[in-house]
Amino acid sequence: MPKLTIQDLARVRNEARQHIALREGGEYRARITVHMGTCGIAAGARDIMKTVLEEIEKAGAADLLVTTSGCGGLCSHEPMATVELTGETPVKYIDLDPEKTRRIFRDHMMEGHPVLEYALAEGSERRG
Repeated sequence: MPKLTIQDLARVRNEARQHIALREGGEYRARITVHMGTCGIAAGARDIMKTVLEEIEKAGAADLLVTTSGCGGLCSHEPMATVELTGETPVKYIDLDPEKTRRIFRDHMMEGHPVLEYALAEGSERRG
């Protein structure tokens, strides 16, 4: 097994920090929540999560937060995800696949334009 250098350790640390920042947040301009309840996973939510992470890596976007939640409450429309840009109304997307997810990532998360043809609703059930 080859020995690790200081540079190797620094690279590993920086990569780990990037992955942790995707989950824990800090300063971010957009958050995507992939609904990962049993029904969502059965419908393909893991592929949606994988696609989101791949797109973030390709774009080099360090200011995005990726979270998960349980069931979104509409099992027949899974996989689902919710995109929230800072200061904007959240948008809940339904019946996702990797192709739709790539478009949502590009148009909504990167450009700020919701993809309403894939959306169930805008808004949040949270108060405040």
